Amino acid sequence: MDMTLADPQTGTGDRAPKPIMAGARRPAAHAAVYAFVLVPLLALAAAVPLAWGWGLTWTDVALTAAMYTMTCLGVTVGFHRYFTHGAFKAGRIMRITLAVAGTLAVQGPILHWVADHRRHHAFSDREGDPHSPWAYGTSPAALARGFWHAHLGWVLDPKLTNQERFAPDLLADRDMRLVHRLFGPLTMVTLAVPALVGGLVTWSWWGAVTAFFWAGLVRVALLHHVTWSVNSVCHIWGDRPFASRDRSANFWPLAILSMGESWHNLHHADPTSARHGVRRGEIDVSARLIWVFEKLGWVHSVRWPTPERLARLAASAPATGGTPPA
Repeated sequence: MDMTLADPQTGTGDRAPKPIMAGARRPAAHAAVYAFVLVPLLALAAAVPLAWGWGLTWTDVALTAAMYTMTCLGVTVGFHRYFTHGAFKAGRIMRITLAVAGTLAVQGPILHWVADHRRHHAFSDREGDPHSPWAYGTSPAALARGFWHAHLGWVLDPKLTNQERFAPDLLADRDMRLVHRLFGPLTMVTLAVPALVGGLVTWSWWGAVTAFFWAGLVRVALLHHVTWSVNSVCHIWGDRPFASRDRSANFWPLAILSMGESWHNLHHADPTSARHGVRRGEIDVSARLIWVFEKLGWVHSVRWPTPERLARLAASAPATGGTPPA
């Protein structure tokens, strides 16, 4: 793979564009990635038999829903729409709050997450995209391999996206560098808080254990796979009402669980838009939260989509929704 591919976000006029990759994780850090992926996944696999008659209480359900909603919105509103795409502006306290909330989702440190996602948009469904399902071709076997790569395989790749090229603004922010370094301690917090609350509410060690399992491990695993499904499912299946230069699509079954992220076609057609679900019936919880923040004066300069721009994007969308990349 060409490691000096040009991209629109960093400018094509540079005489010597920075490489898109920058080294690899240390062995201990890479082993931790496997742990962050596999341990919650094993918990998710065990969830159904454990829930059958024991091990799940209404306290666990409420804690899981609350932790899932908070951390998912930390990713969608914070890591994605704000830090990656600049869909709105915020002051220092809100920036730190969004960065911490996103980190509690255990999807990687903020600098890695943002750099990877900006690289994804720079090379979407082309060579250089870290997680395109079209990376190996269009045959059924190639798509099966590509689906695995887009959904989970790319996460296990030890190579790192170059933050100097794709996230220089966050590298220059002392607060964001600190949140990035605190990924390990914040991971312990996101697992320990449900256990603490569950133990205190039920006043029992067993309440702490079940809350740790459901609102900690299972919640992290579920959010992992919902987020990764936007990378995999939403670049293969769905409708494409707006013009984009890739295979991004809207997949409505994931709309609620992804807080609006699965309205993926409009997002790739207009990446800086604060709202992804723009047509009738397209529920976008993340956009609604940004709207609330704006009304409270906590964020400003929100980039809401305009009817004129949406009409232009819809008018130029291919009737077939585009073709797979070569």
